[in-house]
Parts: sequence; structure tokens; C-alpha cells
Amino acid sequence: MPLRVLVVDDSAVVRQALSQILGHAGMVVSTANDPIIAAEKMRKDPPDVVVLDIEMPRMDGLTFLQKLMAERPLPVVVCSGLAGEGTEVALHALEEGAVDVVTKPRLGVKGFLEESARRIVHVVRAAAEAKVRPRTRVPVVRKLAADVVVPQRRDRIIRETTHKVVVVGASTGGTEALRELLEAMPPDAPGIAIVQHMPEVFTAQFARRLDETCRIEVKEAESNDRLVSGRALIAPGNRHLVVRRSGALYFTDVVDGPPVSLHRPSVNVLFRSAAQAAGPNAVGVILTGMGDDGADGLAELHAAGARTIAQDEATCVVFGMPKEAIGRGGVDEVLPLPRIAGAVLKYTR
Repeated sequence: MPLRVLVVDDSAVVRQALSQILGHAGMVVSTANDPIIAAEKMRKDPPDVVVLDIEMPRMDGLTFLQKLMAERPLPVVVCSGLAGEGTEVALHALEEGAVDVVTKPRLGVKGFLEESARRIVHVVRAAAEAKVRPRTRVPVVRKLAADVVVPQRRDRIIRETTHKVVVVGASTGGTEALRELLEAMPPDAPGIAIVQHMPEVFTAQFARRLDETCRIEVKEAESNDRLVSGRALIAPGNRHLVVRRSGALYFTDVVDGPPVSLHRPSVNVLFRSAAQAAGPNAVGVILTGMGDDGADGLAELHAAGARTIAQDEATCVVFGMPKEAIGRGGVDEVLPLPRIAGAVLKYTR
């Protein structure tokens, strides 16, 4: 059966553009211009995926998302503005249970969506495969045991050299998986380089939000950034991230280039660079996501002597990327998400 998609957006231009894009991909599309109408349509004919705008009349998209996740969870793709407050709200929506984000500019939206048709179709199909559970409202800030003292930023010690590096790849469902993984890392965790499939304007804000809740420093990667203990670097959207070694030190470079495995940044690009630069001094982790980006790269890491970990099916939102990596023989351990941080630390001590 074709996927049934409900587009909820107060812009007639957006509704028309998304209807054409998804319809041409073989999906059955219905539309609503606000969440109240959407709720009525969903009662009569529940969709497989909801594509949801944030700023709408009568009820904003975030409130509708919260109600939906609490009462009748369905895969939701947020359709958000490209900059400003829209970015922050869209990241909040991911924390509330949205599966992914489709961006749109304030001007020229129809042409932009048409140019992004391939990604939009990919995101909606990935959302349809997502395991969505009733949302339990928990604070974003990590709860720490009473005897754990979190050092202030000025007291953090970043070592001058590092002999181990960790590379992580994630896609659909990865924003929350990464938050759980990174919040579990101690201040002296090994240097971490990350590719999360995410629109380019979101990665800097995503890194800042993680930096506020983690005991390690988290920032959007730049060329010549050092990969040192106590720091995680996230690939900028629409740029590839690579690891290189200079003597005993590891650095990241942010580079242009065509999409690899349909993505830029690509997990395969990151993993392959780490295999060449660090070999057995690397640990590779592949998390939730649709498709096979990272599967070949993780196999190359494994062949180079690195330790490799895949998130298990039960805790993945979409098991595609880990499943492909496991199938290609590049995984040492398959672990539930809560146990991955401990395994990484075990391999890097």
C-alpha cells in the first residue's frame, strides 16, 4: 500500500508543493491548513506520516506535536523555517518526538522545496519506518548523581594530546540518541567526531544545545579543530567532516565535495578518514538511521583494527544504518543505546 501522508501547513504554496513532490513519489497526500482541521482528518483516516509546520493559526505546531505524542504517537516530520527562532523551535520539536526536520525559507519556498524533493521524499519514507513511542516528558538537562561534581567550563581540562578518537554516525532519530550518548560522557572522554544528517543551519544550534547539557565541550566542527579529550565536534550541515593525524595529534577538516551515499555530510567519509588516520586507535559507532550510509566505512574501520559498535534494533528509531553495518561484517558489538557510552569508554581507556 502507498504511504499516506498528512501535510499540515497554513501556506497553500507549501501544501501544494509538498503534495506534488510526495504524490509523484507514489504517496497518497492529504492536507490541512491548521492542527484543528488536521486532528479531525486524523480521527477519520489516520496517516502513516505527518508533515507539520510550526507557526500556524489556532494552535502552533509544537503544541500539536506534544498532544499527538502524548495521546496518539505517529511519525512526524517538522517543516521549519531556515533561521532564527524557527531553528530553535525545530530542535525542541525533535526533543519532543519529531522524527526529522525539513527546512523551508521564508522566500522562494516553492522553488526551494522542489529543489529539495529528493531529500524530502527520503525523510518522509524514513519517518514511515520509525518506531514512535508515547512521549515521556523529561527535562533535557541531565540528572546527575548527588556525588558527581560537574566542573564549570573554565575548570575543564582539555589534554594536549590524545591517542584515541571516537567517530559516530547517525541519521533519523539520531539527535536524541546523540544527546543520550554525549550526556553520558565524563569530562575526560576521548575526542569525538560526529556526523548527524541534519540541514546546514541546524548543526551549530544543535551543538550549542548539547554543549549546555553535557559535561564535555560540544561544538560545530571547523577545519583545524583539535580532536582532544573532553570535546565532541559535529559536522556542519552540507559539508563533509574528515579526521587527519599530525604526529600524535588528531584534527578535523571540513571539506566540500559531492554527496556520498546520498548524503553531505556522509558518515562513510568520516569513518574512512578515521580508518586511515587512526586505524586501531579509533572507535566507530553507528546509531539509528535509514539507509546504509556508514556501513562500508565502519567495515573499513573494523578492517583497520578499530573497535566498532552498532546500536541495537530495540533502541533504534530506524534500524537501517546499523542493520546494514552488521550485515557487512563490520561490527564488533551490537548494544542498546544506554550501554554504548560505557563500551566506548572501555575501549578508549
